[in-house]
Amino acid sequence: MRFRTRVRQRTVAGLTTLLLPLAALVGLASPASAATSATATYTKTQDWGTGFEGKWTVTNTGTTSISSWTIAWDFPSGTSVTSAWDADVTSSGTHWTAKNKSYNGTLAAGASVSFGFNGAGTGSPSNCTLNDGSCDGGTTVPGDNPPSAPGTPTASAITDTSVQLSWSAATDDKGVKNYDVLRDGTKVATVTTTSYTDTGLTAGSDYSYTVQARDTADQTGPVSGAVAVHTTGGTTTPPPSSGSAVKLGYFTEWGIYGRNYNVKNLVTSGSAAKITHINYAFGNVTGGKCAIGDSYADYDKAFTADQSVSGVADTWDQPLRGNFNQLRELKAKYPNLKVIWSFGGWTWSGGFAEAAANPAAFAQSCYDLVKDPRWADVFDGIDIDWEYPNACGLSCDTSGAAAYKNLMGALRAKFGSNNLVTAAVTADGTSGGKIDAADYAGASQYVDWYNVMSYDFFGAFSPQGPTAPHSPLTSYSGIPTPGFTTADAIAKYKAKGVPASKLLIGIGFYGRGWTGVTQDAPGGTATGPAAGTYEQGIEDYKVLKTSCPVTGTIAGTAYAHCGSNWWSYDTPATIGTKMAWAKSQGLGGAFFWEFSGDTSNGELVSAINSGLG
Repeated sequence: MRFRTRVRQRTVAGLTTLLLPLAALVGLASPASAATSATATYTKTQDWGTGFEGKWTVTNTGTTSISSWTIAWDFPSGTSVTSAWDADVTSSGTHWTAKNKSYNGTLAAGASVSFGFNGAGTGSPSNCTLNDGSCDGGTTVPGDNPPSAPGTPTASAITDTSVQLSWSAATDDKGVKNYDVLRDGTKVATVTTTSYTDTGLTAGSDYSYTVQARDTADQTGPVSGAVAVHTTGGTTTPPPSSGSAVKLGYFTEWGIYGRNYNVKNLVTSGSAAKITHINYAFGNVTGGKCAIGDSYADYDKAFTADQSVSGVADTWDQPLRGNFNQLRELKAKYPNLKVIWSFGGWTWSGGFAEAAANPAAFAQSCYDLVKDPRWADVFDGIDIDWEYPNACGLSCDTSGAAAYKNLMGALRAKFGSNNLVTAAVTADGTSGGKIDAADYAGASQYVDWYNVMSYDFFGAFSPQGPTAPHSPLTSYSGIPTPGFTTADAIAKYKAKGVPASKLLIGIGFYGRGWTGVTQDAPGGTATGPAAGTYEQGIEDYKVLKTSCPVTGTIAGTAYAHCGSNWWSYDTPATIGTKMAWAKSQGLGGAFFWEFSGDTSNGELVSAINSGLG
């Protein structure tokens, strides 16, 4: 029995680009120089050594509204803006100017607005003006130079709720009066010494600190470099509960080809605002290591302005392009969204046998790839899609029942508690089936959750039928294989000791179908697979909802008989039923395969979101 087929349809593209080395992720926040009624604050939100992502925030500190804003600044030679969003950015030599868009120029008293950009080089802005005034609200004294930047702070004595900071002194021709300490770009203290202890922090959280000196005339100088701090304690992902369920969708690297489905579609469909996580599929598993799946799609393809999340076209010389950069832009728009890189899948699971022979080496290779400085900020963890450990999928694995637990344990040890480690797992609830073949219960201690692939139970891989829903929630009279249901799979995992909160129910955004069928109800005979756009026997929901509308429901899912074709697929209504069931079982949430099968307005994603609450 084959549970899932994932079709890779793509064209060959041979563009190459220079891949530049990137440095560790840092944050830099600096009020640059300010108008009496407004301030402009600069934040370096990401840094990869030879390039970075920056953000300017304009705040109306006055008592009347502002109708427009213009920020101007200088970059040192070799530093430039390569793309921008939510502002029109132009340059003259090393002098840069950003003007508001038509939709974000007006600022009420106390309001703020931000725009972002990608930059090349390593420099920081200087000589900032906002609407021809200074940017940071500080005093400007002719003939009196502002102080220099203090040294980059060092962090010590980090606890769950506090951190101790120290830095080397700034210099000034008239003397330094004090220092502003900035946490994530916001001033949290002003001190006269070169040290400060910040308290009241949140356990297990990330912060960025910089320092700025003030001279005796109250002029502020440039900010220091930034130090990143992660407080101790906390958890990467809180246990799912009401209102915090995982809502995860797969984005396929090859969808940008024949399907023309780009990361931007997650924005235009409204789906990005209704999910919590994305699985990016797939990385390869070969030679006992994690490897790039499709380098052109992953980090090289140049997207045009109309294809891009930011609305700005990729350039030939920017350090990172492709889906990875688009996901970076998506996360900038939706800061709470997490992206996980999934490795394996139906086609590439054959490589796990060699990986299982040396789990530590495999985990190291995966960590090195996922945390490559060029895109380390894009990914929040790793997902393993091994189809199937110690059982058969496209090929058969004989690694043994303990191999899966050993592999997941090595990944958790390497990735640590600050990264997600998840896995797609079988939904074979039969006695002696795939769930029984590996130690999923033992491995569950190492994962944040399992994506239980509760679809593809039945389909035209059995060409003559009998016709049956490919994703039944529960059993029904006449089911071809007892145990091939979502409820059976979930019950079996629970019985083995996997916590319910670590189990996600799976939804397919497509249907499976046969042709040559005369019987309306399930259980009919067929002559073969029905025609599909990309693969026989499979079609997207967005096509089926109109080409072959639902004629009945069974076992919590829908089926449709139109002409001689017979299809089964989930609808917003059946998804609602499944989400209610998942909540009643105490499950951690839901996931789906995959975004491009949904309608242009994301009605299936909406059903998952509203169903889980």
